[in-house]
Amino acid sequence: MQSSFNLDLLASHFPGSVDAALILGSGLGAFADSLEDAQSLKTSDLPGYPVSTVAGHAGRIVTGRVGQTRVIAFQGRVHLYEGYAPQQVVIPVRLAHRLGARILIVTNASGAFNKRFRPGDLLLIDDHINLQFRNPLHGPKLDSDSRWPDLGYAYDRALCELAETAAMDLNIPLKRGVLAALTGPTYETPAESRMLLRMGADAGCMSTVPEVIAALGLGLRVLGISCVTNYAAGIGDSPLDHDHVQRVAAAAGMNFSRLLRGILERMKDEG
Repeated sequence: MQSSFNLDLLASHFPGSVDAALILGSGLGAFADSLEDAQSLKTSDLPGYPVSTVAGHAGRIVTGRVGQTRVIAFQGRVHLYEGYAPQQVVIPVRLAHRLGARILIVTNASGAFNKRFRPGDLLLIDDHINLQFRNPLHGPKLDSDSRWPDLGYAYDRALCELAETAAMDLNIPLKRGVLAALTGPTYETPAESRMLLRMGADAGCMSTVPEVIAALGLGLRVLGISCVTNYAAGIGDSPLDHDHVQRVAAAAGMNFSRLLRGILERMKDEG
């Protein structure tokens, strides 16, 4: 069932149009504070908009610019494990599309199954495995959506190349990998971590894939960047907790922000 919200009413709170949208994951929201000509709204003030209950997700929407690129940035997201339906999780994507966005950049914090990644690494998502087994396009087809989006190239190849070029120019290490999305809120068991690695997942998260699917259904181009904050259970020796995830993401924030800015500044020719 599609969630009940008035997209036109939500969009009326944001004058003007945007070129690109950013969904900023756990501990990564500070980038939105660097936008030029920034204006912000609390999501709790928007009728029908889902409110995040998770630490590290500020619950603000910021509009502004990076160079010539007009941006809407969502400081935090909502998750399936908070009790929201997939259709509610993707409201930010639908709002961004209504405001004119043609590119979506999704970010998150993730745990590594593959030891070639280390905490603090930035991972360019080049594919995903949807182990949430939920899809925001289930239900009656909306006029704006494709019925059968092709996920063969879910993460836009030209945008991935642009991100790698920006990272090289800025001397920021950027690795490619496959992301597994699980529902959470529990972390994986050691046996699950080993299974996921064998399945081809380099890292795992509890978000992101619903937004990517919705974006592709709307015809948006998608770029995904994950901040690896920890080794998954059984891969590393340290107990896992959300405070640690936020601290590592914040520590990686300078490179993350520099990379995002470099990508967006180069995006004027990617419309």
